[in-house]
Amino acid sequence: MIISKKMNSALNEQVGNEFGASLQYVSIAAYFSGEGLTELANHFYQQASEERDHAMRFVKYVVDAGGKLEIPAVKAPKGAFKSVAEAVKLSLDWEQTVTRQINDLVDLSTKEGDHITANFLNWFVNEQLEELTTMDNLLKVVKLAGDNLLYVEEYVARHGITKNDGGTGQAAGE
Repeated sequence: MIISKKMNSALNEQVGNEFGASLQYVSIAAYFSGEGLTELANHFYQQASEERDHAMRFVKYVVDAGGKLEIPAVKAPKGAFKSVAEAVKLSLDWEQTVTRQINDLVDLSTKEGDHITANFLNWFVNEQLEELTTMDNLLKVVKLAGDNLLYVEEYVARHGITKNDGGTGQAAGE
C-alpha cells in the first residue's frame, strides 16, 4: 500500500465530502430550476457533476494507491432556501470548507512525507482557487442585482460559467 492507513481514512472521508458537495449542488440547482432561473440551475447542475468527478478522482486514487475504499454516509443536503443569495452563500461557504479539507489533506501528506499523495492533491489545491473565485463573484453579482435576478441570469450566461447542457451536468456534445 502506497498510502498509510491514516491517509487512507482521510481520503475516504474526502470522498464522502465530495459526494456531499455534489448532492448539495443538485439540491441548489433544483431550487433554482423551481424558481425559473435556468442559467443558475444549469450552472449548479454542472457544479454537481464536477463535485462527483472530484469524488471519483479520490476513489480512483485510493484504489490505485492500494488503499481500502470505504465511502462514508453522506448527510442529506439542504433543500429549502429563503433566497438566491442564501443558496449561493451556502455554496461559497461549502467551497471554503472544502478548501480547508484539502489543505488539511496536504498538511497530512506533508507530515507523513507522502509526496505521491501531495502531488495528487496539488490539482485540488488549484481547483479550489477557481471554485472559490467563481462562487465569491457569483455571490457579489447576486447581491448587486438585488431583486432583479434576470441580471444574475444574464451574468451567468454571458460569462460562460455554465454550459448549455440541459441540466445534465454534461458539456454540450458529450
